[in-house]
Amino acid sequence: MSSENSSADDVRQVWDVVVVGAGPAGASAAYAAAVAGRRVLLLEKAELPRYKTCGGGIIGPSRDSLPPGFDLPLRDRVHAVTFTHNGRFARTRRSRHTLFGLVNRPEFDQALVEHAQKAGAELRTGVTVQRVEQHGSAVPDRRCVALVLQGGETVLARAVVGADGSASRIGAHVGVKLGQVDLGLEAEIPVPETVAEDWKGRVLIDWGPMPGSYGWVFPKGDTLTVGVISARGEGAATKRYLEEFIGRLGLAGFEPSISSGHLTRCRADDSPLSRGRVLVCGDAAGLLEPWTREGISFALRSGRLAGEWAVRIAEAHDAVDTRRQALNYAFAVKAGLGVEMGVGKRLLTVFERRPGLFHAVLTGFRPAWKAFMDITRGTTTLAEIVRTHPMAHRALSALDRRQAPAGEQPTS
Repeated sequence: MSSENSSADDVRQVWDVVVVGAGPAGASAAYAAAVAGRRVLLLEKAELPRYKTCGGGIIGPSRDSLPPGFDLPLRDRVHAVTFTHNGRFARTRRSRHTLFGLVNRPEFDQALVEHAQKAGAELRTGVTVQRVEQHGSAVPDRRCVALVLQGGETVLARAVVGADGSASRIGAHVGVKLGQVDLGLEAEIPVPETVAEDWKGRVLIDWGPMPGSYGWVFPKGDTLTVGVISARGEGAATKRYLEEFIGRLGLAGFEPSISSGHLTRCRADDSPLSRGRVLVCGDAAGLLEPWTREGISFALRSGRLAGEWAVRIAEAHDAVDTRRQALNYAFAVKAGLGVEMGVGKRLLTVFERRPGLFHAVLTGFRPAWKAFMDITRGTTTLAEIVRTHPMAHRALSALDRRQAPAGEQPTS
């Protein structure tokens, strides 16, 4: 176990906020609480930097949610997207301006943690939380939460933020319920300079052979991040899709430096976001865009909100005030990210049945490409487009009606 800025004398101190998990959500929560002047402890079970299965795309909402003064460690800037439908009908669309940036997650996550530390958060790595207690002998008073670590040590906090990933122990304590689980497989493939040059500034998105599946190629200097995602339960087919995808791209002859897999989990609509003085955010709360499974922007945004409301919960003197602040946090998440997730779920339902339609519209209908550019740059969101553009609203509502079972009326 490694420790920074802590000592044995601090074992029984009560922290204002303890954040569990040092990914983008946790680092954002720790920064938000620390910059407010609170005593913040950030716990991470791995040693940093550590690898994370993720394409590493930084879209506009992610960029806009970064802390002030944060220097993005970009490996490439994307100006073009090649779309294919199961390897066919390739069409490349280009933009004069950067659409989004690409990062290596170990570098990005490490930089976010260091930014939180500069704001005053303290970091401990190699630490695993075994359980959470809000009552009982480990809890000295009603304003405390006890985190019992592997090995028996207890850490006390006025508020806890769970940001410990999609298999979250803190999420289990809160009672997070999941409505959609998908399997992502990814390979980091080092390539020669001639191959890297061909991909520079351009990504590929392939609408896949299984319902709701797609693949991607993200260039990062001398390495290509190649991955696919589809519904859990299609493990063999997903692995076959990745192998065929890599083969079609002419990359089968290059040895991956890393091959990995990861389950993404979307929250059910009625899933809780808090329990007592404990909040969850990011993957631990099941917060990600259901269609693309984009999670970094959801992690950064929900992490910041969780950090801000954890400060309020830490200051709460009774259960009523604690509950009020926790409800306000849930409202803030649902009013923003929740609305975006709702539109994403509707789009996924249509995409699962008609991927060819999505391909045709994105590659052949200029307003759809413009919407894609605006979303990736962060000038609008899926939810905002559906809300403010009558044509988009009518089209999605019409597709909803086509997909709805007989006798069931979709919501608009």
